[in-house]
Amino acid sequence: MTTDRLEFTGERFVPGVEGEIAQEHWHRYAFARNFAAGRRVADVACGEGYGSALLAATARSVVGVDTDSAAIAHARASYGALANLRFVEGSASALPLPDASVDAVVSFETIEHLDAKDQPAMIAEFARILAPGGLLVLSSPNRPEYSDARAYVNPFHRHELDRGELERLLDDAFGARRWYRQRRYLGSALWGEDGAESTERLVMDGQAVDAARPPSAMYFVVVAAREASALPRGPGLSLFTQSDDRELKRIDAQAREVLRLDALLKQRDGELERETGRVHHFESLVVERDRVIEQHDRQLARERDEAQARERRSADEMQALQDERQRLERAISAQERIIAYRQSARWWVKLPFLRVKLLWKRIGGG
Repeated sequence: MTTDRLEFTGERFVPGVEGEIAQEHWHRYAFARNFAAGRRVADVACGEGYGSALLAATARSVVGVDTDSAAIAHARASYGALANLRFVEGSASALPLPDASVDAVVSFETIEHLDAKDQPAMIAEFARILAPGGLLVLSSPNRPEYSDARAYVNPFHRHELDRGELERLLDDAFGARRWYRQRRYLGSALWGEDGAESTERLVMDGQAVDAARPPSAMYFVVVAAREASALPRGPGLSLFTQSDDRELKRIDAQAREVLRLDALLKQRDGELERETGRVHHFESLVVERDRVIEQHDRQLARERDEAQARERRSADEMQALQDERQRLERAISAQERIIAYRQSARWWVKLPFLRVKLLWKRIGGG
């Protein structure tokens, strides 16, 4: 068996992928073994081939069909050593198998990948290849829970169905049906050591314990036949887990990681609170600095205004002194001219007459 794995796209399950998808897919194939034992089985949309190989452990023969040539090549390389198992490439709505060539058709999570117009052809193909008394074991996501309730859009799904739509799609070819609801379920399990097969289903609401009703289906698994007489009774309750409890360990590891991250978050919140305190302190220092700067700016503005006022007063005083100096210079110049004139010969000739004239004015003669 090859160890090479196909790439996990997020939709087609491949062994080795952990989590919810692993338990759901493995459980469906493990459940289908109840109806595959001793039969010729067609596993439609077999993908990587792991489910076909699981069915081959109890079936008379298994043929896996898938449209993906790479998946078929991988399945042949991985599980080709099983003598009662083969793989062929083909479409679910045009199966490359003869009429009435198989006793059971298994097709899990396939129908939602077809457009609505192609889904009836797929169901008709299942009916065509089934021999009289044959069984169909089919699963389909329950749209109200799978998509609507979670506001989830699976980009690989073309047309999902609710229960009523799936019923109507099966009515013509598969009138006898037994329905199962599949959903991950967290609880506690008790097994009787005497191997008794009776089951008890309990639920607690607060302090009261009552009979548990089945949870809403995330997926419907339908076991169908043309007639009720061909429909076997399967288990009323099917539980599935890994032998090493790896899923529980994975969930526990996730819980521990959540606690670790929560502790880191609290530590970060404490550091952030301390940093916030320091930031607030720095902000108060900045506010005080801005207040001091503003006060200093106002003081500088006042001093600047006072200096400008002093400069203006000094300029006015300088101008007044300049004007006074010019006035005195003009007065001195006038006095100098008078003195120079009085020192001339004409002055001494005219002086007696000027004195007589002044005297005459004083006695009123003028």
